[in-house]
Amino acid sequence: ACVFLLNSTSTSPPTSLLVYSHSLTMTDSREDSVYLAKLAEQAERYEEMVENMKRVASSDQELTVEERNLLSVAYKNVIGARRASWRIVSSIEQKEESKGNDAQVTMIKGYREKIETELAKICEDILDVLDKHLIPSAASGESKVFYHKMMGDYHRYLAEFATGDKRKQSADKSLDAYKAASDVAVTELP
Repeated sequence: ACVFLLNSTSTSPPTSLLVYSHSLTMTDSREDSVYLAKLAEQAERYEEMVENMKRVASSDQELTVEERNLLSVAYKNVIGARRASWRIVSSIEQKEESKGNDAQVTMIKGYREKIETELAKICEDILDVLDKHLIPSAASGESKVFYHKMMGDYHRYLAEFATGDKRKQSADKSLDAYKAASDVAVTELP
């Protein structure tokens, strides 16, 4: 992320441009990543919020309730925008198909597939973080339920646009994750 600061000591056009850039390194603290995620949320820069919270989630330490919620909000905003785009474009595609506008349908299909690729990448990204880091490091029943439910949600999002076997696999994985969340809730929560 870069912030550009103009030298504004005169009324003439700026002659110098100062550039501030901050990219996190492995030595940056968990607190810094959480702070930057909150800042990104306020700025509605959800992709950057995701990256900061992914860094925290990959630490293999249990997340606090606040960190867990920040991670969830980040991904929910990133995926939500694309899910909305996909629904709109799919609706337009159906309307153009019914009118027989083949040239437009071809363009729309390519655009829809681009959105589907983005959706799949986001879903696979959080599913990987959940599977490799968050679920294995979850100690509390509440965390386990939260992560299994989240896993179910993102498999469900994959099933929304997948077809054939991929759709069935995603739907089955979603159901399995929801069942796991329910089982943990029954056995580990008061």
